[in-house]
Amino acid sequence: MIARHHHHEPLGIDLAQAAQATLERSGEQWTPMRADIFGVLATAERPVSAYDIAETVGRVRDRRVAANSVYRILDLFVTTNLAHRVESENAYVVNAHPECLHDCIFLICDRCHRTVHLDDDAVTGGVRRVAKAAGFAPARPVVEVRGTCAACTAI
Repeated sequence: MIARHHHHEPLGIDLAQAAQATLERSGEQWTPMRADIFGVLATAERPVSAYDIAETVGRVRDRRVAANSVYRILDLFVTTNLAHRVESENAYVVNAHPECLHDCIFLICDRCHRTVHLDDDAVTGGVRRVAKAAGFAPARPVVEVRGTCAACTAI
């Protein structure tokens, strides 16, 4: 049995407004560049790299955007819970419920690269307990499960 809970997940402009409110509550500003980068994350169907984001935002702004600048903003987004880093993909996904803090469980399809984010406190709590029992102080467990999604399995 999976110990999950459900969130209201805002979409579109509501998600951008929730992200802006979350960022501003943390004492940060919601700048046009941050809004553009969040917009790319929020509309991506798969995890996106900082380089892909820089290219997309650069096309929209009609000028080059440095990947270093995107990385700094993505680090801020991860710190403020607006995005999650998919470690094995070296890419990022939007957090559809930024007001709620959880450890991450990602299901990553090796065929289509679709990534599903799950919240299951029982699983991540178990990871934390095992780490603590081994004398390790876990800061942020990230569980990634690679395999094949239902859509690709059906093909």
